[in-house]
Amino acid sequence: MKRRSRAPAQQSSTTSHDGPFMNDDKFLDHVTVRLAALPSVHAVTLGGSRAQGTHAPDSDWDMALYYRGDFDPDDLRAVGWDGEASDIGGWGGGVFNGGGWFSVDGRRVDVHYRDLDVVEHELAECREGRFHWEPLMFHLAGIPSYLVVAELALNEVLSGSLPRPSYPEALRAAAPPMWRDRAAMTLGYARSAYVRRGQATEVAGALAVAAVQTAHAVLSARGEWVTNEKRLLERADLRGVDAIVAGLRPDAENLTRAVTEAERLFTEAS
Repeated sequence: MKRRSRAPAQQSSTTSHDGPFMNDDKFLDHVTVRLAALPSVHAVTLGGSRAQGTHAPDSDWDMALYYRGDFDPDDLRAVGWDGEASDIGGWGGGVFNGGGWFSVDGRRVDVHYRDLDVVEHELAECREGRFHWEPLMFHLAGIPSYLVVAELALNEVLSGSLPRPSYPEALRAAAPPMWRDRAAMTLGYARSAYVRRGQATEVAGALAVAAVQTAHAVLSARGEWVTNEKRLLERADLRGVDAIVAGLRPDAENLTRAVTEAERLFTEAS
């Protein structure tokens, strides 16, 4: 795939051993070349807000390296960037199987490991409407295994070649009911376990999780890819849950009303 056209590069005001005053294009080329040269790496992509054109000047640079077979994180550590790299599986295993955080030329760079065998398997699975759920740190509702397929669809390929899948109709049919069932169970448990005890904090947590689960349902029904939760509620028009959470008080009547309002909001979301 060809790299998309870029806005005029902005000059960096920082220096490092990786190169003084690199503009954004030179910086991205520099990082890409270093990652692409690592053993077993077949492709490198730019993801996140910078790939989608929604970034701020201080946004992180989200990079992914796609490898085949054995990848040794020590090879990434040996590049010499300030920061740290996890072992394979160091972020809990599963499809999101590790990576690193670095400072390069004064910029924050996240590097994600992507096993091509796993990615290709999940691509084939989601085309048949099959996927699974995994927990992941910092994600309220966890992630679907098709997240790595969403990255193929949205990320910018900088080196190598990767497929660019459209949203499978089978996935549009299978994913929404799974996410809605999870949201309903989350709220149901909150109602039975927390509400009668006046546990406002636990109810607030359940409302947040159920809101994100419902947002996944809404976006999958639309056939819109999701790679993280940061703007998920806005995209699904579910920011109304903020007012419900803000009104919580530690008494059963208030919490009962809040859960009922959330159930109505989530049911009407589409």
